[in-house]
Amino acid sequence: MTLRAFMHRIAVLAIFSLMLSGCERGNPLTVVKAVAAGVPSLAPFFEENSGLGRDTTTVRSQPVQASLQQGDTPGLYGGSKQPTVCDVAKLKRFLTDPRNHKKAQAWAGVLNIGTDEIPEYLNRLTPVLLRHDTLVKNHDYKKEKAVPYNSLLQAGISILVDEQGLPAVKCSCGNPLRPFEGDTGRISVQFEDGNKKWAGYERKSVLAVRPAPRKLARIALVDVQEPARGIDRPVGSTGEKDTTFDTKKRRTVPDLAGTTFARASRELIDAGLAPGYAGQGVPSDGARVTATDPPAGAELPFGQYVMVTVAGGGSSTSGRVTGPTTTPPPPSSGLRTPPTSTPPTSGSPGSSGGRPGKSSSPPSSSSSGRPGGSSSPPSSSTAPGSPSPGTSSGPPSPPPSTGAPATGAPVTSSAPPPPPPATTSAPATREPPSSAPVTTRPATSPPATSEPATTEPVTTEPATGEPVTEGPSTTVAA
Repeated sequence: MTLRAFMHRIAVLAIFSLMLSGCERGNPLTVVKAVAAGVPSLAPFFEENSGLGRDTTTVRSQPVQASLQQGDTPGLYGGSKQPTVCDVAKLKRFLTDPRNHKKAQAWAGVLNIGTDEIPEYLNRLTPVLLRHDTLVKNHDYKKEKAVPYNSLLQAGISILVDEQGLPAVKCSCGNPLRPFEGDTGRISVQFEDGNKKWAGYERKSVLAVRPAPRKLARIALVDVQEPARGIDRPVGSTGEKDTTFDTKKRRTVPDLAGTTFARASRELIDAGLAPGYAGQGVPSDGARVTATDPPAGAELPFGQYVMVTVAGGGSSTSGRVTGPTTTPPPPSSGLRTPPTSTPPTSGSPGSSGGRPGKSSSPPSSSSSGRPGGSSSPPSSSTAPGSPSPGTSSGPPSPPPSTGAPATGAPVTSSAPPPPPPATTSAPATREPPSSAPVTTRPATSPPATSEPATTEPVTTEPATGEPVTEGPSTTVAA
């Protein structure tokens, strides 16, 4: 190689390096701290050895087909025959003890509630086990304050989830959790402080959770030791009301051609299947579905992914997680902290859109604007996979402003088969056929629905992982 050719190559590499550094400055990596199952937190709200919660160290993260998953996605969470993975009553006693008032103030401030609202809030949470390595905004307790940091929770960690399926509390230490707000496609995971890279870690199996568009009445879990055994757990219960179901029962892929992505996601979830899509970003709710893989009529095990192809392939969030669709009310006492989450940039899947020519059912009234909170019973319940009521073909409703309580959100259920018989639900009305082009009007509120929201987990084989590494802290760039 001549000197001139060598210098030319050096110049090209230098220019390329400058271009890359410019991209990094415009969209930097989000630093994320790894949190391994069974490893104690260095600055917990609750002492790790106090028996508040118990992780399972034998769970391997399941493969995913999208880095953003709704809180009601089948296959998202697991359980076990020993439901006492999280002692909610003990956490409640601790946070309401006057001696722990400072901690209670900091804890409640993360959730934007008052300290007097803590018992009611905890009563609406449900203990589950993670089946995926999950991104969250975690919080340590330092100098009488809640200190936020992004973290990756290993599969097998026990958490409490709210009524929209969002992680709310890490059980073993009581640390409050909020949705991850970064770009899931641009993270740098740091394994340190005893959290060495765990066996089975796969970057492609990392996900973040966004809120389900509807409040859940029940959550369907998969036994992490016996994947053929499903666990139907009512929201707000800790295992005493569990029932079981067969996760190997086959589900039929519905015909989704021509529907919106939001409607397709809703139908798949209600059928006990998980919607998947290529790329980091979520397709826009109004994007029209052109095909599914497997196609309509195929029969799949409970919680399997169905890849959805949409026209144009546009995305609404580009891999960024948005905050919950409902926000808590201003606290009535204690420390007040502004909410950290941001409103969704587009309507939640299932909140609008559908097959052309269908009209929406009458909406049901909302009962609470608190995070995942609801004191009213489910409006109705039907068998998973049953025909869904018609929905508006118009564009999705504009997102609610931060801090405003959600209105018109129907209460739904996530029970697996066999469900209770359908109760009163408003029938969808049909407009007379017309040869004129279909016109659309903006939806004014989410339609009422009678089908249950399912959260039944995937039964696929666990991802093969990397061996456990020893030695100094390491950083894995996405």
